[in-house]
Amino acid sequence: MDLLLLLKAAIMGVVEGLTEFLPISSTGHLILAGALLGFHGEKAKVFDIAIQTGAIFAVILVYWERIRSTIVELPTQRRAQKFALNVIVGFLPAVVLALIFGKFIKAHLFTPVVVATTFILGGFIILWAEKRSAGAAGAPRVNSVDDMTVMDALKVGLVQCLAMIPGTSRSGATIIGGMFLGLSRKAATDFSFFLAIPTLIGAGVYSLYKERALLSTADIPMFAVGLIFSFISAWMCVRWLLRYISSNSFVPFAYYRIVFGVIVLLTAWSGVVNWSDAG
Repeated sequence: MDLLLLLKAAIMGVVEGLTEFLPISSTGHLILAGALLGFHGEKAKVFDIAIQTGAIFAVILVYWERIRSTIVELPTQRRAQKFALNVIVGFLPAVVLALIFGKFIKAHLFTPVVVATTFILGGFIILWAEKRSAGAAGAPRVNSVDDMTVMDALKVGLVQCLAMIPGTSRSGATIIGGMFLGLSRKAATDFSFFLAIPTLIGAGVYSLYKERALLSTADIPMFAVGLIFSFISAWMCVRWLLRYISSNSFVPFAYYRIVFGVIVLLTAWSGVVNWSDAG
């Protein structure tokens, strides 16, 4: 058993769990962490996608009461049916576009420089969204996921597709995009979490199936460690974030994205850090 490989898997799991649901891009951080750790290649890309499932189990645990009640009430309650339909509608655009463009994006855009650039652009977009929400134009139209229409869900789902570009952040795209579309910060965050369940589980299962020839039973410990550490760190992060957004904005995350992105670009261009494009 390669203990160093398991240590790298644990670190990558923690990075995934801590960044998946914050508007700072888990994929971007995994690419950068993988570059620093020498954890890259085709198998590493499958690993990065697969361990998102661990983070999703954390969301399921935190939102279990809502998920359970929706399943129980689905045959008879209009509210549950509407909620389930909205999640499905929001999920579908990512499926279609991932099947069309996923291979190209993985081959050409999964590099530290692309990630750093989208970090910076995303940071400025968050600042714009928060400034807008502080004014009269940003007064929320939708204060709860139960108030969302099918069209609201479709629009958020389309915005989620921007996260196919590494460094954009799936949660950032859906939360900030939702705020631009008239959702409150809480409603946008809740729907982002619910939308993540089919999106990330689907991506993980599909990636494992598609790349099954790359994997063997010897890889099970590495994947298991990544999943466990992803689950634990994501569970802590989701609980913290739900408390945080009740009285705080996303502005600190915007500045983090901008500063971190600039540091990556400067160190890459100066050669101080070898941000290998093999990520």
